[in-house]
Amino acid sequence: MKLWSSLKSRLPWSRAHPRVAVVRLMGTIGSGPRSALSDEAMRPVLEKAFRRGKPAAVALVINSPGGSPVQSALIAARIRRLAEEHDVPVHAFVEDVAASGGYWLATAADDIWVDHCSIVGSIGVISAGFGAHVFLARQGIERRVHTAGESKSMLDPFQPEKEEDVARLEALLDQMHEGFIAQVKARRGDRLTSERDLFTGEFWIGKRAVSLGLVDGEAHLEPKLRALYGRKVKLLRYGRKKGLLARFGASMAEDALGAIEERAEFARFGIRP
Repeated sequence: MKLWSSLKSRLPWSRAHPRVAVVRLMGTIGSGPRSALSDEAMRPVLEKAFRRGKPAAVALVINSPGGSPVQSALIAARIRRLAEEHDVPVHAFVEDVAASGGYWLATAADDIWVDHCSIVGSIGVISAGFGAHVFLARQGIERRVHTAGESKSMLDPFQPEKEEDVARLEALLDQMHEGFIAQVKARRGDRLTSERDLFTGEFWIGKRAVSLGLVDGEAHLEPKLRALYGRKVKLLRYGRKKGLLARFGASMAEDALGAIEERAEFARFGIRP
């Protein structure tokens, strides 16, 4: 029996076709299980993709304008751990955009492929908000804040902005930016160009991103995987499943707000999801 099994495995018509797990990473990156992309939500999806059926590779389909730096780092680190644990190569395919945290996710792959019009880059960190203290004053509303600790009310939107708060925030953003830069340099290495500063928050499309070393070339998912693993490669697609309550619209208001925020993030890059 063992001899027959050994002989059978060598016959060309009996060999199993290579399998590639395909994981879609789409939307803004945030925290919590309801976020489109978070480490908590993506953990079971990624673990199945790397472990089920002994895949020849894992392909990441990315369409994300970014979001939380921490969640971006956690997801990317999980992908690398699983890739090294199972000795599986990872390929990233960018659709409309992989910018900011979305590009951080792409760097978890061994190579990155884009469409001619895909947007990548935006290697920077942003913090945005509003100041409403003038509006409150005009309405005759007095803001009262009591804290234990002088920095507890830092950047309160209902109080005038303080120079020391801004300086403290900029120092924090610089530290996050340094972490982002370190990730890109560690993963892209000598492929990055030295002709210009890539870490200003600027972003690029398609062929220009290739010339800068941010990505490896222009290619689409199925043709590229066939070129790498043969015409008969099987694609196994993995993604998040909606819970029962979500399927019946029990969270419509929350989902609507999330959709508005996501549209705003994509709109920063001129994209309408």
